[in-house]
Amino acid sequence: MAGTSANFASVSKPPLRPHQLVLGIGIAFAAITAASGIAAAAFGFHEDTDAAHREVFGNVPGGVKFAFYALTCVLIVYGAWNFAQRTRNWQRGAPDRRSTTASNARRRLHDYRGGVLMQTLLRDPAAGVMHALLYYGFLVLLAVTTTLEINHQLPTAAKFLVGPTYQGFSFVGDLAGAIFLAGAVWAIVRRYAARPYRIRIKSRPEHMVILIVLAALGVTGFVAEAMRIVIDDRPAYEQWSFIGYPLSAAFDGLGNIRGWHQVWWIAHVGCFMAFLVMLPITMLRHMFTSPLNMYLRDRERPKGAMRMVPDLMEADDIETIGVSVVSEFTWKQLLDTDACTMCGRCTAVCPAHATGKPLDPREIVLKTGEIMAATGEHGGVTPPIGADAEITVAADSVFERITHEELWACTTCKACDENCPVNIEILDKILDMRRYLTLMESEFPAELGGAFRGMENNANPWNLNNGERADWADGLDVEVVDADDPFDHEYLYWVGCAGSFDDKNRRVSVATAKLLRRAGVDFAILGPGENCTGDSARRSGNEYLFQMLAAENIAALNGMGVRKIITQCPHCFNTLRNEYPQYGGNWEVIHHAQFLEQLVADGRLDLSEARLDERVVYHDSCYLGRHNDVYLAPRNVIGSLGGVEIVEAPRNGTKGMCCGAGGARMWMEETIGTKVNDERSRELLDTGADRIATACPFCFIMIDDGVKGHGVEDDEVKVADISIHLIDALEAADD
Repeated sequence: MAGTSANFASVSKPPLRPHQLVLGIGIAFAAITAASGIAAAAFGFHEDTDAAHREVFGNVPGGVKFAFYALTCVLIVYGAWNFAQRTRNWQRGAPDRRSTTASNARRRLHDYRGGVLMQTLLRDPAAGVMHALLYYGFLVLLAVTTTLEINHQLPTAAKFLVGPTYQGFSFVGDLAGAIFLAGAVWAIVRRYAARPYRIRIKSRPEHMVILIVLAALGVTGFVAEAMRIVIDDRPAYEQWSFIGYPLSAAFDGLGNIRGWHQVWWIAHVGCFMAFLVMLPITMLRHMFTSPLNMYLRDRERPKGAMRMVPDLMEADDIETIGVSVVSEFTWKQLLDTDACTMCGRCTAVCPAHATGKPLDPREIVLKTGEIMAATGEHGGVTPPIGADAEITVAADSVFERITHEELWACTTCKACDENCPVNIEILDKILDMRRYLTLMESEFPAELGGAFRGMENNANPWNLNNGERADWADGLDVEVVDADDPFDHEYLYWVGCAGSFDDKNRRVSVATAKLLRRAGVDFAILGPGENCTGDSARRSGNEYLFQMLAAENIAALNGMGVRKIITQCPHCFNTLRNEYPQYGGNWEVIHHAQFLEQLVADGRLDLSEARLDERVVYHDSCYLGRHNDVYLAPRNVIGSLGGVEIVEAPRNGTKGMCCGAGGARMWMEETIGTKVNDERSRELLDTGADRIATACPFCFIMIDDGVKGHGVEDDEVKVADISIHLIDALEAADD
């Protein structure tokens, strides 16, 4: 995992360490601020003009101005020191290569631009618009203040904020202030009146303090502006300050207006100073850490692939696998903990949390940060927002705060990662900790033992005779190629364990084979030569078993000369396509939903006479959707049938709810809370659909069981893979 470009932890120390760079930048900004104050005092440039203008620091005593610049410099250095300490904590992590090649930089900038434009945030319009008002309002106000300071330093002849330019500038400043204040008020109402669940369960007193300071910053700014306008005798050109000017009428004639102006100006500056104090030690720090985190998103590893570990069958110097202490996380995983805004979007979409399990993805991130902060060697830093002050951490073991039950409740659906607005990689942390528990401590749910034995002894988690893999194809004229023979067909149809051994999914294999035959596709299967890809082994932490299965499969497929593979299982699809390349397996892999879509589009699969006059709801497979961004292909396949009305469940696409079987949960008992498949099945049934379509064998099993658990049989609502729905319509048309 060692890297080069953006690698905080490496063997050879660079001349300037990241924390030193952060502190240096802070000191540089403080020096610029100090120089600005000194220059203003030394040169004494004033706005001596009759044109529209603003006198910066008008009516502000010299001592107060000095205190403003001095305190600002101190707080900038204070903030930089705090951020440097946090950066030092990230450096405790293991190396993680985040390449800065030109192509990766372009993709990272695309992610960063998406974050700046709030594309993920706006998936929740109420929260997204609120945050956008605060964010963009603040940025423009910062630009306005900076521009005023620059103009303040220039000789009278060089000043540019005069006349019409100043009037337009005043309008923009008031507009930005109004937007910012509206966002702050909206945030207060949302957090303490609307109180959505994901925010309600994690609100802290500090959040109210932050919001009050932000709102006060806006209010005091407008009041101070209005009083300044009164002091200037309310000149007509200030009407462009469309909030400050009308407000100034309320203070016109007020006694001791200069004294009151100084009070409100100092109050405004006090709010700004409070903001600087809170910036590095509260949730406000995400203003810096979140953009950095978005830019450093992993752009080399496919979304669906786990972090690679060394070849365990070859290496003999590996002391530990997975993560049990802070230093075994990568520096990027530690940065994640400081980038978290605690928005709870991951909590809101987690199927385990929604059904009463102990897992909350947000807590995984925050607890990791608590341990990192509490055990730092370079002085304490504030823990992530939301940490309980009374919590003490005795050692840097992650299991001081994170329980085994939390980790094993995860279905690896990736909804948390997909919906995180700042690209935090939560799933990696869970899977790395599972690796440690399984391989180093043998701490895994007892039910997994049977699946492990099955994969090790019979190359399938059902632990059935692998020689029966091709039994489903009896009588179908499907060629079975021996794994020792050359493969001279265009496509290998990789059936998978479920398609070979599970009764429900054998019907999917039959339907898919029939469809391929109808389309004239040249394909064959391996039968007993096919082994489990090892997805369940890897997601449950058994990296050694995964690598053993992967090595056998890669050797067989490469030796046969296989070039193209069709799968019906998204877990096989993801493993073959995204993870086997880590160990030398590189083929063109396509899921049967994508392939069927191509066959229909190319006219090779004629559906002109096929009809299915029913309402169909498609259940998104996590490993096809969020792990591989395939959302439309299954819908297009079903939608190509005549008479079909496609309806959607409330949770679909990137926010689709898991069936509950991913992450090796297929092989574990679900004893806490509501069963995930029951919850999802109820949601699908509530759409009023006549058929439920799946594109994953695990989803087929779980949703079918869930529907029947609700007392609904096949003659009422039929649950089946898209291939079965397709062949039903085609064979009905043939009759």
